[in-house]
Amino acid sequence: MPASAVPEAPETSSSRLPSLTGMRFAAAFMVLICHIGIVLVPRVHKPWLDWTEPYVYALGPTGVVFFFVLSGFVLTWAARPGDTRALFWRRRLVKIYPNHLVTLGAAVALMLLTGQAVTAANTLPTLFLVQSWIPDQEVVLNYTSNAPTWSLACELLFYLTFPALLPLLRRIRAGRLWWWLGGVALLICALPFVALLLPEQPMMTNTETPWWPLWFTYYFPLSRMLEFVLGMLTARIVLSGRWIGLPLVPATLLAGASFVVTAGLLPEMYSQTSAIALFLALLIAAGATADVRGRPTFFRTRTMVLLGEISFALYMVHWLVILHGPMRMIDAGGWTGRTTIPRALLEGSLTVVITLVLAWLLHRLVERPAVRRWSRPAAPGRSPRPADAGVRR
Repeated sequence: MPASAVPEAPETSSSRLPSLTGMRFAAAFMVLICHIGIVLVPRVHKPWLDWTEPYVYALGPTGVVFFFVLSGFVLTWAARPGDTRALFWRRRLVKIYPNHLVTLGAAVALMLLTGQAVTAANTLPTLFLVQSWIPDQEVVLNYTSNAPTWSLACELLFYLTFPALLPLLRRIRAGRLWWWLGGVALLICALPFVALLLPEQPMMTNTETPWWPLWFTYYFPLSRMLEFVLGMLTARIVLSGRWIGLPLVPATLLAGASFVVTAGLLPEMYSQTSAIALFLALLIAAGATADVRGRPTFFRTRTMVLLGEISFALYMVHWLVILHGPMRMIDAGGWTGRTTIPRALLEGSLTVVITLVLAWLLHRLVERPAVRRWSRPAAPGRSPRPADAGVRR
């Protein structure tokens, strides 16, 4: 077996990828900082801060790209012979829906308390995670609700199609995997050009960006499916022993450089879903390879792994804290009010702390118990007992 290869279906502790867990927190934190910056940077009104806006605003989309690529990689890496579609779908739904239902319920309650309109358009599609399929800004961009859940609609498509996609990708000969990876990366880069064929009106709320092209490239689940497939192909490359051996540090530098270039030089639609996906895929593969070989990394430290475990909960609660916490974005003029730099730093820091605390609570009280209780059916002939709640199954 080549030095870069790992078993096709790893069953030992080497199949655990703690570095990728730590990277999950880094990506979720990028989304958090992006959304804090979207609110606070315009409020400060300092011309010398203008240069930071493209980079702050690109943090969130980059984090989302990372999550989509990571989903494809991890699901392919962890796939086991004999796993049924029903069990797979059950595990994935139990992973996302408890957090989703709790945070959506909290969002609706807060909307009612603050006098925001609760309509079928801004609740029902979100409840069933189909909002990203509907190209209506009120449906997709629930600014007064839990807006980031649009990405879960994409993830739901990934989960539904994964059992059918995996056998197809396994038919690709190992020697051709890199060609397929490059082809999918080029398709991702081509999406914004295809979007130029769509109408330029109306504009996205509070921006000068045409809505239809942005929806097609950024929110449309079928378009984002390419990043998921890119992750699947990357996992197959590593598993089949075709990885190029790129170390984690150079891979991190490459991903960082691609972020600087795409965020700083390309228009918004091109920077959000462009070539950075390929470099994030390389970063994920380098992290996984480092874990398999037992090499120490910053991302696999105990602190980063613990933070990575609450990253999904962080993603689910952070927008509600931005709306109703110290930054009070829900108030009139939330986008355009004025503030000072010290006050902005204080509000942003408090938002981060509150988000981390609420994410830990959501993970401990909702996500983890739900996964332990319902991710697998009870053994035949017996009912689940309370004692089973502490057993990972």
